[in-house]
Amino acid sequence: MTTKRDFYDVLGVKKDASAAELKKAYRQLALKYHPDRNKGKDAADKFKELSEAYEVLSNQKKRQTYDQFGHAAFDPSRGFGGFGGGQPRTYRQGPFTYTYTTSGAQPGGGFDFGGFTDPFEIFESFFGGASPFRTARLPRYGLTIDFMEAVRGAERNIVHQGKDYKVKIPPGADDGTRIRFNQFYVTIEVKPHDTFKREGADIFVNQDISFTQAVLGDTIEVPTIDGQLKFKVRPATQPNTLIRFRGKGLPHLRGSGRGDQYVRLIIKVPQKLSRKQKQLLKQAGI
Repeated sequence: MTTKRDFYDVLGVKKDASAAELKKAYRQLALKYHPDRNKGKDAADKFKELSEAYEVLSNQKKRQTYDQFGHAAFDPSRGFGGFGGGQPRTYRQGPFTYTYTTSGAQPGGGFDFGGFTDPFEIFESFFGGASPFRTARLPRYGLTIDFMEAVRGAERNIVHQGKDYKVKIPPGADDGTRIRFNQFYVTIEVKPHDTFKREGADIFVNQDISFTQAVLGDTIEVPTIDGQLKFKVRPATQPNTLIRFRGKGLPHLRGSGRGDQYVRLIIKVPQKLSRKQKQLLKQAGI
């Protein structure tokens, strides 16, 4: 098994490097190892490694997570085992499985667990939209689609030099997805959704449950891109418990299968309790 190098070592910076130092280091090394310039047999691998390291360390939340948990934090096979120390347990319910993990929440309450993009997109974004080594520039068109169109796929028409072209947007398209024709290419922008947040092919949802449901357990419904889904809340569920529904995310843009959906359970604690309710809670030791 290949062992990943420390991201700070990859970029040749210290662990307390500033954002400017990270950017300078990445710029110099990316120019050196970009495959359009460096024809060495390992240049592409080094370029990808650099871009992966820079994407994590240049993002404050991802960097904090990496500093705490290392590479394991961004390994989907770990099932979020590195987040908070809780041991995930897998359950079957009907035709699907889900992983139930009780752990601490990420600072800020958000979901930010990696999901690396195309290293060439990182590079071109970093340098203002184009590789400095490519001289040919094709016309670029932008298309905006809804979140569910990104899930299912869509079609749009583009008029280029007086001709109509039908652009098929594949399922799983994300912000920055590019579709190239011989004469031009199209960049996709996906509108955010009120309920579903995404990281690559994975979907994240916050689900409120009552204090009683958390203590006693219950069967509830959560939204998915395929409709409402029932599952059992386990008794004594802790705040910010994460549930993983395998294969309930978006289609993978490159490759087969789908990502996962992660649900964070938000326990709504009552703000006012009657005297009797308080006594009952004290008697129960809650």
